[in-house]
Amino acid sequence: MLDLAVIGAGPCGLAVGVAAKQARLTCSLFDKGPVVASLMRYPLYMTFFSTPEKLEIGGVPFVTAAEKPSRREALAYYRKVAEFFELDVRQYHEVRRVARARDGFELTAHHPGKTEPERVVARNLIYATGYFESPNPLGVPGEELAHVSHFFVEAHPYWQQRVVVVGGGNSAVEAALELHRVGARVTLVHFLGEFDRGVKPWILPDITNRVKEGSIAVRWCSRVVEIRSDEVVIRPDGDAASYRLPADFVLALTGYRADLSLLRAIGVDVDETTGVPRHDRETMQTNVPGVYIAGVLASGLDANKIFIENGREHGGRICDHIKSKPPRVAPGG
Repeated sequence: MLDLAVIGAGPCGLAVGVAAKQARLTCSLFDKGPVVASLMRYPLYMTFFSTPEKLEIGGVPFVTAAEKPSRREALAYYRKVAEFFELDVRQYHEVRRVARARDGFELTAHHPGKTEPERVVARNLIYATGYFESPNPLGVPGEELAHVSHFFVEAHPYWQQRVVVVGGGNSAVEAALELHRVGARVTLVHFLGEFDRGVKPWILPDITNRVKEGSIAVRWCSRVVEIRSDEVVIRPDGDAASYRLPADFVLALTGYRADLSLLRAIGVDVDETTGVPRHDRETMQTNVPGVYIAGVLASGLDANKIFIENGREHGGRICDHIKSKPPRVAPGG
């Protein structure tokens, strides 16, 4: 039996694995994709907001060519961390079921290349699944069409294309700027009358100037009501009439949400308003003894509260709490 099993092998999941290794606790990490798959969702040429030392885990130096790390450097760094600590990362193992077992929990993980699932039992269970795999849907007809995506990775495929970007946060703004630079014809659609308050301060002047000069069009206070093969139907707030925007591609960059189904299945209470699982902030343990959360899950619907630089601290809190528990005494012992 493992001391702990971690669902999610992103940076915060790796931080739990490293803390477990340093505490001499047996640990395996499970992820339905590759290690730090969440970073692969970032744009190819993205530069992190944080300086490298704020992204380090386990005391492994993060050396970068520039002041702030690139996506490529971050992927390489976290691979190196996993190798250095010899973490047991079970990539492409999707945990589909979690159940209580004697003295712990049983996980059932499925690998696409195997006919039989893998079952693992652990005394403690840590959820570090992040939120990038669950985009917020628009909930409109046509959202399932092939030219609609909730992720933006690279601008090149959109050269000279008409692209409608839905959203007004960092993801939407950065995508709009990248698209404009490669020659796409960009229109932003946002339900507010201004960009979100969380937009990075060094990006805001750039997007503001592009909008003022007419290089990027914006439809403020408007909502998408339908997506068609070559156009998007939008409706301004307070206006019964709708109108159409021509579109070769649609990027619905309206944020993401965590999938809490496995947490709820094991009995963890989740605040319906904030989306925050009930937990102790000092130990990260939920209302279910032995079940913990790490990373952005602890921020619920507000993904702007927890990042790698503060989520990486959760692993130490979790392992300290696990180590502080009195050892179980076997029956008759």
